[in-house]
Amino acid sequence: MKVTVVGAGNVGATCANVLAHRDFLQEVVLLDIKEGTAEGKALDTWQQAPIDYYSTKVTGVTNDYAKTANSDVVVITSGLPRKPGMSRDDLISTNANIVKSVTENITKHSPDAIIIVVSNPLDVMTYCAYLTAKKDSSKVFGMAGILDTARYRAFLADEIGCSPKDIQAILMGGHGDTMVPLPRYTTVGGIPVTELVAADKLEAIIQRTKVGGGEIVNLLGTSAWYAPGAAAAQMVEAIVKNEKRIFPVCAWLTGEYGLKDIYLGVPVVLGKNGIEKILELQLNADEKALLNTSAQHVKEVMDVLDKMQSATA
Repeated sequence: MKVTVVGAGNVGATCANVLAHRDFLQEVVLLDIKEGTAEGKALDTWQQAPIDYYSTKVTGVTNDYAKTANSDVVVITSGLPRKPGMSRDDLISTNANIVKSVTENITKHSPDAIIIVVSNPLDVMTYCAYLTAKKDSSKVFGMAGILDTARYRAFLADEIGCSPKDIQAILMGGHGDTMVPLPRYTTVGGIPVTELVAADKLEAIIQRTKVGGGEIVNLLGTSAWYAPGAAAAQMVEAIVKNEKRIFPVCAWLTGEYGLKDIYLGVPVVLGKNGIEKILELQLNADEKALLNTSAQHVKEVMDVLDKMQSATA
């Protein structure tokens, strides 16, 4: 199978590098609009292969979508990163144009490709790709929940003093400050997290998770890349290997959780066909209220995109 990563910035290059290290693909194509960037990072990754013992070749190309032809999975990371003081919503106009152009080129050369969107603002950029690709929503979805749950689990591991490997968690809603971590569905080695972490400390971890991206932006002056890139690579692996992994993914809802015509983070089964199934959890009243609030926020941003597209139609 062939995988393309569009955007050779920090996130895209990390995704390609992680995929190479996993060593289950023959080739990854890394594409960028900036001359030489993808080629240079691809060459650097290939020179790493003898050191870290992998055979996957990363091929870099500058804006030549013909080289991406017949890709089975495409990861879109293109777009401007967030700067300090900038909300995800501020990015919508510029990044929507970028994601639309990328999706048009991808579908032209790889009409059957499964598309994973990483560009921000994540939920609405996934919606933008879906509108542009004009394909089944099971083939167009966003990476958000894996990253957000990873942050949540990492913070919990620090608090508990355990390996993050032993923490299982689910998180729903939009990719932003209204996301909905679910302590009721969080376990540590099979033990409910509420038995290991005091309520006030658990609430503090949840709040830190919600602004986890912003915390890194404030420290680095730009968005995170190691964890987001690895999260996207994990999704690619689940698809290519048909692993049927259960992940929180930004998916198109058609009535699940009482929500319709919206891209929102929910647990899904991920396999060779993309989203094989959306899982509906039995949420309590408080959890439903939080999810509905998050959905309302996402829908408002989606409406902004709809109005923009109507104005330019």
